[in-house]
Order: sequence, then C-alpha cells, then structure tokens
Amino acid sequence: MLVEAAREVFAEQGLDAPFDVIARRAGVGSATLYRHFPTRAVLVDEVFRDTLTETMAVGERARTAKDAWTGLLDYTETVFTGLAADRGAIDLMTTRLEGVTTLQAVHAHNRRTVEVLLRRGRERGTVRGDLSTEDLLFALAALSRAVPALTAAAPDAWRRALALLLDGLRASPSAAPLPGPSLTAHQLDEVLGHLGPHRD
Repeated sequence: MLVEAAREVFAEQGLDAPFDVIARRAGVGSATLYRHFPTRAVLVDEVFRDTLTETMAVGERARTAKDAWTGLLDYTETVFTGLAADRGAIDLMTTRLEGVTTLQAVHAHNRRTVEVLLRRGRERGTVRGDLSTEDLLFALAALSRAVPALTAAAPDAWRRALALLLDGLRASPSAAPLPGPSLTAHQLDEVLGHLGPHRD
C-alpha cells in the first residue's frame, strides 16, 4: 500500500513530493511511513527498483542492435516513453540522488550504453565525430526536464523534440564543429545535481 501510494504520488508530482502527501494517499500517518522508509532514498529505491532493472535490460538490447543508430533511436524512444508517463522517473533519471543503490547502477549502465552506441556510430560514420558521451547525456537530461510541460501541451510533443535532438547527432559534411570543449564527467554530475529534486 505504501509503495503503491508513493509510486502514484511520485509519478504525479516528482520525487520531491512531501512524505505527508504519500502517507495520506496510503491512508496512514506520516510516522508509519517513516517507520517503514526512514529516508527518501530508501523509499525511492523500493518504488523504482523494477523500473530501473527494466531500463538496464533495454540498454543491453540497444548495445547489441545490428545497427548502432537504430539501437540509439530505439533506446532513447523507449526511455522517453517511460518518462512521459512518470514525472518521478524523470527526476530519477536526470538527477543525482545519494543513497539510491539501484539508481547508481542505472546511471553507470546508461552512460556505458550511450558510450557504446556513439562509438559504434562514429566507427560507421553515422554519428558526428566531435560528439561526446557527456554532450548527449546532458542534452537528453535537459530535454527530459521539459517532458512534463510538453506532454501537458500535447501528449506526444516530446517525440518531435527528441527526433530533432537526435537528428543533430548525425554526421554531416556541412556540420560546423561544436564550439568549446565538452563537459567532463565530473562537470556533468555537478550540472545534473543542480537540476533537482532537492527535498531531503
């Protein structure tokens, strides 16, 4: 009951939803919720464990796709389809939350999936050579934060935005070099940390 209530509230309001809202949805007092889940990280880990496991499975399938570009398209579309239905999942995938063990594994897996697909794409000449893993991870995270507003305007509006973003990754003789250096992995972590949520 508690986990299901938390799943519903997180999907509606994001991961910074107040614990008392979750407790009321579950029909219990806040003290009962805290007894079972003393920290937000523990609750988040329980609520999203299956979702995160499935995300890693999707990444594994994408890595082994015969064509890297198709694998990247399928991977990002599948992930964004899930994000469009769950605001909590957006928070989960685009921020850094301390203490969520499963999440740490998923972030590492997601990074590796993007690395593999971009490397294969560069080798085949389908992805621009100056594109870094951090470039794409940041762009996907930034677009993800806009998904709730996009879906409020039109349920599938995110699909056009994602297609436009991905099209910019393609190798092209007429593409101008990207300005400045890419973010480092550490800088990207700092950026994602500032995106929220920030409630303890």
